[in-house]
Amino acid sequence: MNTKGVQATKPVLGWREWVSLPGLGLNRIKAKIDTGARTSALHAFDVRTTRDESGIEVVRFSVHPIQRDTSVTVTASSPLVDRRWVRSSDGRRQLRPVIRTPLVLADESFDIELTLTTRDLMSFRMLLGRQSLRRRFLVDPQRSYLSPTN
Repeated sequence: MNTKGVQATKPVLGWREWVSLPGLGLNRIKAKIDTGARTSALHAFDVRTTRDESGIEVVRFSVHPIQRDTSVTVTASSPLVDRRWVRSSDGRRQLRPVIRTPLVLADESFDIELTLTTRDLMSFRMLLGRQSLRRRFLVDPQRSYLSPTN
């Protein structure tokens, strides 16, 4: 099947998948595949922006990678790419730091941009938005955990 540039050889994802963010020390985190969201978002707290010794802005933050569990904390840092206004699911606008980091999903590794925000009350610690999925994957919203790395 090949309609409007869609190739049948693209991997198919379910509405939720396990992903890895090795650059942040997150080997396995459950992500909601959210084609309604433009950007991807990661649950982060204690977010602080500093400058490293060469003057580059760096974001340091902590993550609770396990859904509904605050006993495990991973601390990470990454260069700041941008700050962007993002409208959350409840309609509020929030200025969020943006980082770029490698993502591993369906046996593929590629860089994505992530906004950092508190997602304590949300079901998923991570949303994978459509910019990260474009031209790489198809999504079957009736299925879950289709990635071969599960």
